[in-house]
Amino acid sequence: MQKVRVPLTNFAFGEVSPSLYSRTDSPVYNQSAQRVKNFFLRSEGGLIKRSGLKHIYQYDTTINELKTQQCRLLPFVFSDDEQYIISIENLKVRVFQISSSTGAVSLIQTITQDVSSAALKFDHDFLHEYTYAQAGDVMFIAHQTFIPQQIVRTGLTTFQVESFQFDQKSDSKKVYQPYYPFQSAGVTLDVSKTSGSGATLTTSSAYWDTTSPSKHIGTTVRYNGQEIEVTGVTNSTTATGDILDELKIKLSPDSLRTNNGSNIVEVTLVNHGMSVGDSITFSDCDTTGGVSISNLNGARTVAGIISDDVFTFTAGGSSNDSALGGGTPSVTTHAPTTSWDEQSYSALRGFPAAVTFHENRLVFAGTLAQPDSVWFSKIASYYNFDVADAKDNESIHLTASVGEIQQIRHIVSNRDLQIFAASSEMFVPAFQNQPITPTNAQVRRQTPFGSGFQRPQPIDGATLFIQKGGQIVREYLFSDGEAAYISNPISTISSHLIKTPIEMNTLYGALSRSESYVFVLNNDGTMAVFNSNRAEQRAGWVEFITSGKFHSTVTIDDRVFANAEFDLGDGTKKIVLCEFDSGFNLDMAKTYSGTAGVFTVSSEFNNGAVVEVVNGNNYIGKFTVAGGQVNVSSVDASLTSAEIGYNFDVELTTNPIDAQVSNGPTTGIPRSIGSVYLDLNQTLSCKVNNTSMIFRNVTDDLSQQLSSFTGKKEFRLLGYNRDPQVTITQDAPLNIQVNGLVAELIF
Repeated sequence: MQKVRVPLTNFAFGEVSPSLYSRTDSPVYNQSAQRVKNFFLRSEGGLIKRSGLKHIYQYDTTINELKTQQCRLLPFVFSDDEQYIISIENLKVRVFQISSSTGAVSLIQTITQDVSSAALKFDHDFLHEYTYAQAGDVMFIAHQTFIPQQIVRTGLTTFQVESFQFDQKSDSKKVYQPYYPFQSAGVTLDVSKTSGSGATLTTSSAYWDTTSPSKHIGTTVRYNGQEIEVTGVTNSTTATGDILDELKIKLSPDSLRTNNGSNIVEVTLVNHGMSVGDSITFSDCDTTGGVSISNLNGARTVAGIISDDVFTFTAGGSSNDSALGGGTPSVTTHAPTTSWDEQSYSALRGFPAAVTFHENRLVFAGTLAQPDSVWFSKIASYYNFDVADAKDNESIHLTASVGEIQQIRHIVSNRDLQIFAASSEMFVPAFQNQPITPTNAQVRRQTPFGSGFQRPQPIDGATLFIQKGGQIVREYLFSDGEAAYISNPISTISSHLIKTPIEMNTLYGALSRSESYVFVLNNDGTMAVFNSNRAEQRAGWVEFITSGKFHSTVTIDDRVFANAEFDLGDGTKKIVLCEFDSGFNLDMAKTYSGTAGVFTVSSEFNNGAVVEVVNGNNYIGKFTVAGGQVNVSSVDASLTSAEIGYNFDVELTTNPIDAQVSNGPTTGIPRSIGSVYLDLNQTLSCKVNNTSMIFRNVTDDLSQQLSSFTGKKEFRLLGYNRDPQVTITQDAPLNIQVNGLVAELIF
């Protein structure tokens, strides 16, 4: 019989996939475990029990298990002392305020209508797909099914919901919104007149939507940059509209040519669409070739067509010189033109799927009709998307022309503007000492994996995203060696914990911990929790579960909140807003005041609920709610304060304990674990392979609170097994922290 001591000094790689159970040669093997449930990974390598869930607010929502998500929590942080939680639901928004003095969370407003008294556009069928960005008093929420919505803080405790509106010219004759030519190449638009309402809009090929004509009504088309609001659709080639200003084309400088001794003036206008005899009006002309302004400006008639780009008209006087000039004239006309376009965002074309702020611009991306487009607002003018003449501060419109159409789902402002599409990852590069401008902006494709609908999260120098299909988490990271972004998988060794996620959030040091964590919410109500330490090349996953299901999470500064579904005890299920609070040992927990060991809990639990009761460091026991009360008088009739809630189990099960000996590994041979030495810290309950740790001595005063244990503790075990393991659980829902262990292997 031989003995060997096998140290498991840390669990930095967390819970690993069953596919790794035979990889005893890997450094990961002895720094991971087969099961890590409801523990946080510590940066030092140890494990500490996750915080309990403090009960804050119970929703009145009727749970529909067929919906992917029924409430989505979003952070709204105006300043360090003015913070809120936004709950987006079906046709509803709830606003919770975090008190700057006490930290207490309370519901301050429920919104069911926008500022125009219309029903809210939020739909629980798409909650998990919404993207958002917040600056100051305004949060923008984007999805392809509605115009971006704004949740606006109007006071310390008042909010309202309104639809995004683009800036307009002071005379309301121009809307500073994106436009795009959706028509096929060569299709012309012929307008029946140059101004006024009731104009007939005729296209040379089918264009107007006749399946859902109402979606075209109210949209704006531009004729050579002049706006026409569509008021009706007659058929696929004919519509009606109101001309907002006058159909006037501004020509290029010096576009008029005169010939000595002739009153015929040549006009250069690319794809002019003119016909002989068309009536046109010139304005803003300068004297050219001796022809005066008055003989150029005014009503004229097209005299001849030289080419598609040049036509002539008869001036009011003859020229005394052959010259090229005319200043920068304008011509009023409604001739058929190929220079026309339609607003990018509408019920017909769809709305942006993604939104963020980058370099002091509001950025949208990915409509149904333009899935691979990105739009930047003007600098510091978030409602103006007019590209104008491409000055550095003007709006930018980019298309990801990378060989195939990319459906953009997310945009993230990080080192660069990162773009996550359904089939690849891209970015808009930043430039040293200069901002992104219309003349230098470009989209570069990097990796070919594609992203799901879960909002990517920056952490530890990278941006984490869920690969489409929902089975792999990757980190989008700039590699100096390759001078490009790479998308390495980070969930490979724990792939079984990633189960079609619906949401992802990041916490940067909190819950009495210095570590940063990523919470990946799975569609089965479990959470995979990731901890990364790039400096030491360690990264690990653990799993959080509760007695019900997690529905949504949100992080605000150093606090983590979650919506979780619980059975109230009689089969009635409700969603409850909770907070991960290190002061609580239980889920859906509150501290109750009572008399003589009797506590009224009817506002949270129904009769029949089986709850746990904790008082300080002491576990009182498990009780059933009856008559709306929990009665612990049989255990402690003097108790007047207690924590009551649902238990959640913790479990640490090591990989099979193995060792390399002189004749090879001990893998597969019967062997026993004689003793286990745990390194514990501030632990109040611990059980190893069903052997409980004794915390009380016979000389202790049992009326006093239990004292936590810190130090090394030996557990003696029995039995042989071909795959001996150490399993750490608890008898009572109290604190436990495992720094590491040493197992004595006998074979």
